[in-house]
Formats: sequence, C-alpha cells, structure tokens
Amino acid sequence: MKDDSPALGRGGPYRRAQLAIAGLFCFLGFQYATWASRLPALKGRMDLNTAQLGLFLMVCGIGAAAAFPLVAVLMRRLGSRRLALGAALLLAAVLVGFATVRSYPAGMVLGALDGVGAACLNVAMNAQGAELEARYGRTTMARLHATFSGGSLGGALLASGVNLCTGSLLVHFAVAAALLLVLLAAARPGLLAQGQQPVAEPAADRQRRRFALPTGAMLWMGLAMAFGTIAEGAMNDWSALYLRDVAHAAAGLMPLGIAVVSLMMVLARVFADGWRARYGDGRIVRLGSALAGAGLALGLLAGGVVPALLGFACMGLGMAAVTPCVYVAAAGQGPEALSLVAGMGTTGLLAGPALIGLVAGLSGLAWGMAAIAACAGVVSLCALRIRFQATAPA
Repeated sequence: MKDDSPALGRGGPYRRAQLAIAGLFCFLGFQYATWASRLPALKGRMDLNTAQLGLFLMVCGIGAAAAFPLVAVLMRRLGSRRLALGAALLLAAVLVGFATVRSYPAGMVLGALDGVGAACLNVAMNAQGAELEARYGRTTMARLHATFSGGSLGGALLASGVNLCTGSLLVHFAVAAALLLVLLAAARPGLLAQGQQPVAEPAADRQRRRFALPTGAMLWMGLAMAFGTIAEGAMNDWSALYLRDVAHAAAGLMPLGIAVVSLMMVLARVFADGWRARYGDGRIVRLGSALAGAGLALGLLAGGVVPALLGFACMGLGMAAVTPCVYVAAAGQGPEALSLVAGMGTTGLLAGPALIGLVAGLSGLAWGMAAIAACAGVVSLCALRIRFQATAPA
C-alpha cells in the first residue's frame, strides 16, 4: 500500500530502507566481481583446462537459471527479507569455499550453489525494491541497479589492491567475505519486513500453483528480460573484438567499448528513476530499447571507430532502465513471475555471448553485433505486450 506521508516518503524509514536494499544490490555485485576477478587463480588451484573452466562457469549460470521454481516457493514461505538474508549468507560462505577448494567436483558443487544463492538474492532484492516503490510511491529501482555496478567495481578494485600485497586466495576471499558480512549486518535492520510476506494457502491451492503454467504476461516479461540480458552481456564480451577486428581500432582504444557501455549504463540508471516518474516505465522500455537497437545498427552501418563507440553509447543508454522496469512489472505479478523473469534473465546472460559468437562464427562479427541490435529491437516489441505499473515521483 502506498504511504503518502511526506516525512516518510522523503527521509526516515524510506531512506533507511532504500539504503538497506541498495546494500543487497551492492552485495551481489561485490561478491560476483570478487571471485570472477580471480578466475585465473581458481583455474590454477583446481588444475583446470580451458574447457573445464568454461563448464565451471556454465554450471554457475545453470544453477541460477534452474533455481527459479525453488525461489518462488522460498519467497512464499520465507518472504523476501528472510530469503535475501539467507541467500547472502550462503554467498559469503561459498566465497570462503572457493578460497579453499582444490578438487574439480567440489568446485562444480560450489559453483552450482553460488548460482542458486545468486538467483535467490536477485529475486529477493528486486522484490524488496518493488515493495519500496509501491509502499512509498517513489521510483528508485534504477538507482538500486546502479549500486550493483558500484559493488562490481568495488570488488574489482579490492581484488587489484589485495593482489598487490599477496597472491593468497584465502586472504583475499576472507577479507571480501568479512566486508560482505559487515555490509549485510548494516543493511539488515532497514530491510522491509512486510515485502512479500509468507502466504498461508490451502493445500489444494498450493498443489494447483505447483503445476500451473506461466501466463502469457509472464512469458512476455521473461522474453523481454532474456533478450535484454543477451544484448547487455554480449556487448561486454564482443565489443572489444569488434573494435579490433572490424573497426580496426588501435590497441589502446579497444577497452573503450566496454567502458563506454558501462559508463552510459551507470549514468543512465542514476537518472532513470526521474525519467520513469515523468514518462512511465512502458515508454522508457519501448523507446530505450528502440534507441539501443537503432543506434547500434546505425553505428555498424556507418563503420569506423567513432560511429561504433556512439552506437555502443546508445546501447548502454537505451538498455539501462530495461531490467529495473521489467523487474518491477514482474514483482507486481507475484513471486512466480518474478522468479521466472529472473531465471530467463540469467539464461540470457549465460547463453547470449555464446549465441552471438555462433552468429559471428557463421557470418562474421559485424553480423554478430547486428544480432545484438536485433535483440534490443525484440525487447521493444515485447514491451508492447507488457502491462507496466503506473509510476510515482522519484
């Protein structure tokens, strides 16, 4: 229920809850960046070849994608607050496990657990964010997603700093886990206790829900999330190669592809809640994804480094608010919809770079990048069939 109290809406409980939920987003980004930044060391510790490392990463993604039926059940039984806290503790424990594991099978188990924990925290924190918007009548989801990027940056910087002092994974991951636990302890009091509370249902209703198929609305939201994350993830994986192999950029300019996309996405998410309040989520998603697809396509057609970077900027700007807005729409449909959307988003992140690589291998990297632009266009079409909730002031 919306709380119209100005005092609550502009400070006090609202601000405490906003900061606490932002802490969850930061937690997930920090935890992921911590172990991802040390993949070479993990590869050496478990004595993996390249194919085994790829399978390890795939298991992490599969664990997250396969977890969504479980997440929906846990959301109803535990509520988003308790699920978020439990998932965060699991992720901190997995981080310590990564620091000590030496066998490949044990590493695979830890990778799958990390995926499940990430899926649980992803759904729970987005449910908390949607509840915060609904309760206080203010848009904030895009800024919350920006803190995920901030957490990823913090994790990467910590990895660089610790690596200058010691190569020990145990020291690095123990320090990171301790920082995560401090962050979680600080966030815990401000989390919303009534967001997605456990619901008591008759046994017959629970049985019908268990076997219920996704609705059309859920599938459209899931498709929008899947194609959106395909575009977002593939840009990070293929932009540098495009600049090198197709645009013939100098070596020093190749990292600018990822930098431009990431910078525009973070900046856009900082301001996107104001745009959502003014124009509505539906218009932001439709026009933003159309801008992303058209801008990238025009940059590819023009050729050269500068047009490519301008196209990448359009992609970061246009896709920045897609994920937050679709999560809010899914949260309004209940835990099953939110879990399905999160699972399809993870699947998009997992399969996207590989699919774009397949297109690039068959037709060339320029066509692979064109496929990314097409994915953004599909998001715009899917958004026409999604009922977005009305947005309130930021």
